[in-house]
Amino acid sequence: MLDTTYNGWTNYATWRVNLEIFDGLEASDMFDMTSDAYDLGENLKEYAEEVVFMSVADPYATLAIDYAMAFLQEVNWHEIAKHMIADYAET
Repeated sequence: MLDTTYNGWTNYATWRVNLEIFDGLEASDMFDMTSDAYDLGENLKEYAEEVVFMSVADPYATLAIDYAMAFLQEVNWHEIAKHMIADYAET
């Protein structure tokens, strides 16, 4: 069995998206932290997809967007959501 964990996270994609998109973000200002981890995970996924689309200067750069969206498919959104909920509960 192949171990794909990375720095304590499910995989590299989950670690990197959490680090580069959500780390330092006041999640409680943007998301309903009382929702369950599934719903929050879905909201996080939508937010990350918006970040990808906003960061591409050329709206016709579909290849770059396709690669970014494929990378986002590997993210464990539920894990990031549970992490955020736990952090919120500690405050």
